[in-house]
Amino acid sequence: MEKDLLVVDELLSQITITSNPNNKPVTISGNVHDLSCIGVGTDAAVFQYIHEPSYAFKLYAEEKKDKIQTEANVYEQLNDSPFFSKCFGAFDRYLVLSFESGITLYDCLLQGIHIPSQAIADVENARKYAQDQNLNPRDIHLKNILLQNGRAKVIDVSEYLKPGNDHRWEHLKKAYDDYYHLVDGKAIPIWLMETIQRWYNLRKNSSIEEFMKDVLKLKVFWK
Repeated sequence: MEKDLLVVDELLSQITITSNPNNKPVTISGNVHDLSCIGVGTDAAVFQYIHEPSYAFKLYAEEKKDKIQTEANVYEQLNDSPFFSKCFGAFDRYLVLSFESGITLYDCLLQGIHIPSQAIADVENARKYAQDQNLNPRDIHLKNILLQNGRAKVIDVSEYLKPGNDHRWEHLKKAYDDYYHLVDGKAIPIWLMETIQRWYNLRKNSSIEEFMKDVLKLKVFWK
């Protein structure tokens, strides 16, 4: 692995990650030869080295590098929990993480893949475990949860040292418990998913129940 890490380090040095305003995904530029981009977020992009696929390399935007050690500290507190990916090292521009196979819950909805209740229970247990380690599990959303053989794994812990509750998971769980049966097995168009996400981000003081009433008006589009 040490030899491969030197190669990957050189490859990653040829890539520039730039963050964008309004919480939009980062922009990637440069040569990505022998690297496969497997994830894009608002602070970083994640790459897999094709000759060592068991690792993932989370490369941060230059202006977000201060978050690297923070996230590494979170992984250290999580102490190799089976609910989360593992961190093998923190470097100047990136983290070395375990590669986790599977499909995000977001893509499950896009493709009409069944999301079992066990996956929801796993996220609940992951949150409880993180809280027991004096962490604050937040920013848990559909793109941060992988479905692996019917079980869930949480793959982004970058905000677990921040205060406050963003309620994202509680809202998702309520939507699953109360409404998922309406769309289970149905592929939801990406434009519809993006519309719902935009409405959610723009809502102000409305309750999740009021928000879901508006969403259900779109039900005609996912029949």
